[in-house]
Amino acid sequence: MTSSSTAAKTPTTASAAALSPTFAAPIVDERAQRSIDYLIYEWARAIDEDRIEEAATLLLEDGEYKVASRFNLERGLPLAIIHCTSAAQLRDRIRSLRLANIYEKHFYRHMISGVQVIGASAGHYEVRANYTIIRIMEHDGATTLFSTGQYRDSVVLTDAGARFKRRHVIYDSRAIDTCLAIPI
Repeated sequence: MTSSSTAAKTPTTASAAALSPTFAAPIVDERAQRSIDYLIYEWARAIDEDRIEEAATLLLEDGEYKVASRFNLERGLPLAIIHCTSAAQLRDRIRSLRLANIYEKHFYRHMISGVQVIGASAGHYEVRANYTIIRIMEHDGATTLFSTGQYRDSVVLTDAGARFKRRHVIYDSRAIDTCLAIPI
């Protein structure tokens, strides 16, 4: 195969833009992108490693954490199965989980893909990422696909690193098959 035939089959930036005329990728410097990636992966790892108290530190004090179905979102329905309007509310939920709630002990394993900054302005970034969560039950090791969906985040860069201003978890199914005790 000659280089001219290869070039003919590879879309150029101009032809790719013509296929998607409404998309303009924001310019994100490498340091900001790495900070955003680290934040998203650290959230998942903290939950997977049962360090959920540390996950709460990744949300700004006035940040929002919300878990809702795609079904409700697409219909403009406001119901969310978790909705914390501050880091303090999320910390309180986690403390309750540790001390008062009764649920069958289990663990999660997150798979995250497609991390993409879709908007950027003055240190504020709109980010999307896909997730899959596998749930492992402690008593018998049963492993099941628990949830799939998308993270829709608003991220800001602080002196302490990237932090979530908003973390919306949009799960694909219409319902969660059991009590959602641990944040996802």
